[in-house]
Amino acid sequence: MEALSEELRRFEIESIARTGGHLASNLGTVELTLALHRVYDTSRDRIVFDVGHQCYTHKIITGRRDAFRTLRQRGGISGFPKPNEAVDDAFIAGHASASISAAIGMARARTLQNADYDVAAVLGDGALTGGLSYEGLCNTAASGEPIVIILNDNNMSISENVGGTARLLQSLRIKPGYINFKKWFRSASARTRWVYDFVHRTKERLKSWILPSNVFSDMGLYYLGPVDGHNLVQLENAIRLARELKRPVLLHVLTRKGKGCAYAEAHPDKYHGVGGFDPLTGELVPAGLGFSDRMGEYLCQLAEHDSRIVAITAAMASGTGTECFAAKFPDRFFDVGIAEGHAVTMAAAMAKQGLLPVFAVYSSFLQRSFDMLIHDVALLKLHVVLCVDRAGLVGSDGETHQGLFDISFLGAVPGMTVLCPASFAELHNMLDYALHSVAGPVAVRYPRGGEGVYTDCSMHAESVIREGTDLSIVCYGTMINEALAAAEKLAVQGISAEIIKLGIVFPNDYELCLASLLKTKRLLAAEEVCAAGCIGERILAACAVKEIHLKAVKLLNLGDGIIPHGSVQELRHDYGIDADEIVRSSAELCGRDLVVET
Repeated sequence: MEALSEELRRFEIESIARTGGHLASNLGTVELTLALHRVYDTSRDRIVFDVGHQCYTHKIITGRRDAFRTLRQRGGISGFPKPNEAVDDAFIAGHASASISAAIGMARARTLQNADYDVAAVLGDGALTGGLSYEGLCNTAASGEPIVIILNDNNMSISENVGGTARLLQSLRIKPGYINFKKWFRSASARTRWVYDFVHRTKERLKSWILPSNVFSDMGLYYLGPVDGHNLVQLENAIRLARELKRPVLLHVLTRKGKGCAYAEAHPDKYHGVGGFDPLTGELVPAGLGFSDRMGEYLCQLAEHDSRIVAITAAMASGTGTECFAAKFPDRFFDVGIAEGHAVTMAAAMAKQGLLPVFAVYSSFLQRSFDMLIHDVALLKLHVVLCVDRAGLVGSDGETHQGLFDISFLGAVPGMTVLCPASFAELHNMLDYALHSVAGPVAVRYPRGGEGVYTDCSMHAESVIREGTDLSIVCYGTMINEALAAAEKLAVQGISAEIIKLGIVFPNDYELCLASLLKTKRLLAAEEVCAAGCIGERILAACAVKEIHLKAVKLLNLGDGIIPHGSVQELRHDYGIDADEIVRSSAELCGRDLVVET
């Protein structure tokens, strides 16, 4: 087993170096995963991984080793648990703190169906900074259902853990030998049940009298641990004991993120999620500066001249580019842990008291704050600025991380202003505009990665950036690059396309769009979002109000928004929103046949 652990680590390092993926989190859970598979049969038993970025070892030993060359590649295996990929993956994962709720749901289904399988949840200590974990813990403890919650405590989420939970876990320490003795005594007294029951009751009373309690015991969970997460014998014994107790148990396991890889152990945050790298030295393939880095840089510049500006992140300082703000303005930077809902409500209260809060958050994580956006921000018309990172396709992280729904749900928030920069220059000006020229809630949404060929700054709600007569192409954000490329190809075909770029998607009366449509009578809206609530629908509604009758319409978007992993350009092509599809659809709208060069 120890040899297998080392072999798995070498394989994961070499594989992730080629494909990119989550390195440190997977290296830290090799022994834990092997011990789980020694105790549970994942073709029948249900192991629910929280977030799922620690599931690589699980995937490798459940028949997917040979497929790892395709990890996170188009048509390949996912970097997260995916039930339609293998029966061994119990539940989808990608966002933190949900595993306990999913596990207790499965345990209750087992009871109601009189089924015979075991259920376990595996979550990191970072997930305990999210409130959903505590909802699951409280309900699980009250249920009495046989379930094992394994707390993988490595003192990290992506960045170092923050808050009271981190301090609590540091205080929970029991001698490892206690687990082995408990297992031996339980076995030795099995034939004389009354002896075990008497000693157990006496021990529990003494423990409650002598030892300080912890939050898990107080909730009603049976607490075991902590156990060395890299000692296979201790781990297997502890997991077997926890399963045999037939009650809600929390097993506290101590691991080291990046275990077995010196550079990942030294910098677990840097090697949490990586692109390509040198497996010997750990040198990362340069990615270049993107919108996230620029946002952090621009926010620092603005904060130098306005002491009201504060920055908030939900355990994603490095991912959202706010590390520089934290270093420069530590008293004005707040990492709330994996608690997006709390972040929005806290920001609302800060705004109520006169500050200018900026919450930098991934689009797919902002989804978790929808109630707070309406109830705590919009109802009071509070000036909270959302920097919505990873808007649109994010590529290799797949369905759970694609930022395709924010246009839809932000459009439902009363009084919300949404700005969509298409270049770094626009991001700079729009961030200043959002902070100092807009009342009420405002979101600045931008993609993962960098800008394209469009580097101008129009900073208008609408702007015609290319005039034409045959059809109107409407887009926003970096999709402008696809539209410009398409317009050049269309010109060669004799089709004159007018391009309207939206800088503010709402509120907007789309006057320039409507004026263009009065001229061309043909609309093509190209958007990197889901179809529901897309801007193309809003423009069509505006046409109906103004009684503008169009000859032809095509809305290019991403349908239901459930898009698998692959590179952004591959996905744009596969789902029909790239320049080639804009050309094809435009020709169709104009009733022209494309001339294909041979």
